[in-house]
Amino acid sequence: MKKTYIFIVLAALTTSPLFAQQSALTIDQLLENVEQGKVNDNSENKKREAEFRQKRDQQDSLLSEAVTTKVTEENRSTQLEAIFEVNEAELNVLQDTLTERLGALKELFGVMQQVAGDARTRFDNSLTNVQYPDRSPFLEELAKKIGSNSKLPSIDEIERLWFELQREMTETGKVVKFTTDVIDVDGVTSECSVTRVGLFNAVCDGKYLEYASSKGQYAFLPRQPAGRYTKTAKAVGNASVGDQVRFGIDPTGPTGGSLLANLIQTPSLMERAQQGREVGYAIIAVGIIAVLFAFYKLYSLYMIGTAVRKQANQEAADVSNPLGRVLKVGKENFDKDIDTLELKLAEAIMAERPAIDQGIGFIKIISVIAPLAGLLGTVTGMIVTFQMITLYGTGDPKLMAGGISQALVTTVLGLLVAIPTSLLHSFTQSSARGIVSILEEQSTGILAERAESK
Repeated sequence: MKKTYIFIVLAALTTSPLFAQQSALTIDQLLENVEQGKVNDNSENKKREAEFRQKRDQQDSLLSEAVTTKVTEENRSTQLEAIFEVNEAELNVLQDTLTERLGALKELFGVMQQVAGDARTRFDNSLTNVQYPDRSPFLEELAKKIGSNSKLPSIDEIERLWFELQREMTETGKVVKFTTDVIDVDGVTSECSVTRVGLFNAVCDGKYLEYASSKGQYAFLPRQPAGRYTKTAKAVGNASVGDQVRFGIDPTGPTGGSLLANLIQTPSLMERAQQGREVGYAIIAVGIIAVLFAFYKLYSLYMIGTAVRKQANQEAADVSNPLGRVLKVGKENFDKDIDTLELKLAEAIMAERPAIDQGIGFIKIISVIAPLAGLLGTVTGMIVTFQMITLYGTGDPKLMAGGISQALVTTVLGLLVAIPTSLLHSFTQSSARGIVSILEEQSTGILAERAESK
């Protein structure tokens, strides 16, 4: 049992790093390795103890040095505090003297600082900042210099501040054309000939621009106003010196302003139609079909009416038109009694009426259904609006805009379809009645001629 225990211990020792490079093949070699490892451990421990004593002696020396440095720095701190107090007192005296000598100039410099700051803010958003980009850094530096209370602005700086204000005021009344880089709606920068109208608007290639203060460049508006405005913008861009052209400007702001912003946000005709959604699309589709069919019917009735009026002035019956077919029936039954002839003529007219009146009822139905479809869209739109109010409340009007737009647009679309289709129905019906009246008039003439022949 004892030998087994010794063997296990020796086997465990062989896994130690001390024996990683020496493999024991016998028990004697294993014991020798253990003894050599013990010697190595003692040597390493002695080396560590020597290093520790050396560092301990160095720490004592460093501690002594630190104490000496602390005393020196404390003495120096005391001296600096005394000097600081003397300098502070002297600075207060000099400050009081400066304030006394400045007098009214101090208030003047305060106003100048405020004017420089306001001017810089205004210039940063001005359309002229592309042409004069160096004035903003100057105004910023001037404001800092005045606000430091240790530096005074020079005469040249004061004159330049006045000059910059005067130049900005002068540029208000100028129309200037120059070439600069412009940012497209896709973010691509390209060179463009820009026409700036005062401080109100700038245009390029017939399109309105805005000033992107973050990039210091002009940029095309993401969406242009209506065509009549871009047409005048193109005219002013192509104008020469001395030419007078009409141009729509926005006096409410240099970067687009509220008026131009409202024009841009105003939806186009197509966008308004899209606000009606499915109901609006259905109304538009049915309305287009009804209008096209009504014009086709009017043209058909016009051709029939022309042929009927031409037949009325001829003796020979042409069966290619309704009146010719009625006259043919009258001639074929002219020798019969007058009651039979009347019935035959009435039958012939009744046979022609379906072809003449065909499709007129469809136009009438569309003129009646279109407002009802608009009312349907109005009801569905209000339902959507009330659902939005239930879910999100009335804090954000934009959430309700979709439902309200659908409610109003579908009503408008229904009326836009109903009004022209009602008029077209009236025209087609009156045209059909005119043709039937001619047929009845001619049949009455045949009956009168038959009655006179007895």
